[in-house]
Amino acid sequence: MAQDHAPWYGFATPLVGKSVRWASRLLHHGGSAFPGKVVERFDPTFLRRTLSTLPLGVVLVSGTNGKTTTTRMVATMLESLGLRVFTNPTGSNFTRGVVSSMLTEMPLNGRLDADIAVLELDEAYAVHFVEQIKPRYALLLNVMRDQLDRFGEIDNTARLLGHVAENTTDAVVLNREDPRIAKLHDLVQVGARTEYFGLDESLRHYFPTDDDMTTTFAVQSADTDVHADEQIIDVDHNVHAADSVHADVLLTGVGDHHAQLLIDGEEYASDVKLEGVYNLFNAAAALTVIRAIQRDLREPNAILHDSTVLGSVGSPRAKEFAARAEHFADATPQDLINALADVTPAFGRGEKIDVNGTPVELLLVKNPMGFRLALASFPPDDADTMICINDEYADGRDMSWLWDVDFTSLRETGVAMVSGVRAWDMALRLEYDQVPVKQVNTELEQAVKTFVAENSGTTKHIYCTYTAMLAIRAALGTIADVADAGVGK
Repeated sequence: MAQDHAPWYGFATPLVGKSVRWASRLLHHGGSAFPGKVVERFDPTFLRRTLSTLPLGVVLVSGTNGKTTTTRMVATMLESLGLRVFTNPTGSNFTRGVVSSMLTEMPLNGRLDADIAVLELDEAYAVHFVEQIKPRYALLLNVMRDQLDRFGEIDNTARLLGHVAENTTDAVVLNREDPRIAKLHDLVQVGARTEYFGLDESLRHYFPTDDDMTTTFAVQSADTDVHADEQIIDVDHNVHAADSVHADVLLTGVGDHHAQLLIDGEEYASDVKLEGVYNLFNAAAALTVIRAIQRDLREPNAILHDSTVLGSVGSPRAKEFAARAEHFADATPQDLINALADVTPAFGRGEKIDVNGTPVELLLVKNPMGFRLALASFPPDDADTMICINDEYADGRDMSWLWDVDFTSLRETGVAMVSGVRAWDMALRLEYDQVPVKQVNTELEQAVKTFVAENSGTTKHIYCTYTAMLAIRAALGTIADVADAGVGK
């Protein structure tokens, strides 16, 4: 990356950003992205200038479902394998959110102590990002109907991701099972590689594309594999085309917190701490992009070349980086699998919070497929269920997608509490699926506390949209120990 010259006042940018962050948190004003918004106006080259100092550049992760957890997987595994990693861990996936995360990590001298950045970017904001910084690696996960009031039809979302593919310099990692994503290989620039992750044919009906989505899913008891309630209609979209494309990492088996993966012709098994069957496929995606980085570092003189951004080749910083990069490049597939087993859920994505002995699981939902897979992965037996639906900008204003979710798996147990701005819309949707609802309370903080307090000790599942999730974490934080995700109040 070409480095930008800082404006004459650029030395003050970290101080300005940190001061804004401190003030906004003190006053409970603004979210995690607010300091970044200020800095982008104050010093427009700050983002590009700072990321250009990283010897391994940027890994950009985008797509409709799974961005936050997959980003966490990639970043955590890279760190486990010896690299220093900068990431945006809160799910604030606009460029200003990335800047805010940088301000949190860096000292006042403005130097980011990292070898590589792993960044989650919203599909639309990824376009703005790549106009400033060309990522070395892009991981593009899927295209689903999500916030159609923002992006329009899913083909438009695919076009946004295509802009990322054509601006990536070293390797683009694609989901071969999603026809709209797989087609993006046509846009990858000359000199950049295309890598794929995929599914064994026997698993495709567990992970339908947007075009395939015609039914719901269920999970059997913890000691059995996931299964579908019904066969998916029209699952053979481009199946033969997908089979003809080599997947660097192939998911071949799934179970309760367990994945089987095919890498370099060998089967590997891993128990995982991640929640939800969908994250097993995300694990294949994360492993593929990590292997792409390894592949580049194994090229002759690659480590020497990448270390020069840290100064002269013989400098202490360059030598330390070269040692870390060489250690990472030498990691075996089994080392990668071992690192995968240690990844924990991202906040709000199957995150477990203990509230005075009552386990509370937060499950982010934002589109039909995500909600269906979440319902499938977290059986309602022996648990109480709450659903919280907001319609702020970050959630998407159009909540009509709720009618594409099959809630019949909740009929027997019912839903103990419905809350959020669109609580009554959600309650009506459940009524159409003959799901009993015990309480509806639009006052979210009050509703959360009531829900958790009732039937103490029983596992609680809370399905929630993004802004509802932030409010729920804040409410739980007043009665339990909740990790600070850096998103303010």
